[in-house]
Amino acid sequence: MEQGSAREGARPAYAPGVSPCTSGNAARVPQDRVPEQARGRQGEEGRARGRQGEEGQARGRQGEEGRARGEHTHSEPPAPRAVHRHSVRSQILDALRAALVDGELVPGQVYSAPALGARFGVSATPVREAMQRLAVEGAVEVVPNRGFRVTERDPRELAELAEVRALIEVPVMLSLARTVPAHRWSVLRPLAEATVAAAAVGDRAAYAESDRAFHRAVLTLSGNEQLVTVADELHRRSQWPLVAGPVTRRAELLADAAEHTALLDALIAQDLTVVQALVREHFNGADR
Repeated sequence: MEQGSAREGARPAYAPGVSPCTSGNAARVPQDRVPEQARGRQGEEGRARGRQGEEGQARGRQGEEGRARGEHTHSEPPAPRAVHRHSVRSQILDALRAALVDGELVPGQVYSAPALGARFGVSATPVREAMQRLAVEGAVEVVPNRGFRVTERDPRELAELAEVRALIEVPVMLSLARTVPAHRWSVLRPLAEATVAAAAVGDRAAYAESDRAFHRAVLTLSGNEQLVTVADELHRRSQWPLVAGPVTRRAELLADAAEHTALLDALIAQDLTVVQALVREHFNGADR
């Protein structure tokens, strides 16, 4: 119905007492024929619709302004961020650690991040970040305006590392030998065999990784995460080459790997006497 649009003096298009029709051509009802209460409700409804219209227009303007500023509205969710599953820095860190174990990075020599980046086919940034991590671990030293010098180590340092490792790992392994059931030791068989496979081909980097994986798996059975972390860090440091030291021969790697399998066999058999002898011998020869 129209409100406030009837002209003064206009007469209804229907006879008195006849209701207006509901067709599209229905005559408009003069305001003086609409009850006062109904007119009030209609006025309130009209004002409410007006406010809704104004709010809709305001939201429309806000949306246009947001799009003009490059902002996302509720109807346009922001695009998801790309997730990089493989970190270049982590890959470079692994490659540098392998180069340290293999002796490709010579103790005492200084290496620049750009030169190493060119070697690995990456920019200097991930190399520099990886080298900073190795500096924290003690593998290299920062040389201002030059790069990083590979730390020079001596036999005494290696013997000290082996002693500390034995103080931590030997009691734990002996304790585990008394409490861990045989079937849980059997699960570690592939790890012991991996050390033998790496030693057989003389791959020192692969052997170092599989060696740490075996010891880490054994210590994990203790349930002490801090112990595992500390022992693994000491183990890693003990694998760096000595300054002007002899290259580890394949026969030495094979002998060390054989101790892993023999130790695992004794643990499965719960032969505590053999376990104790093998564990102590393993760490006594850790400075080979």
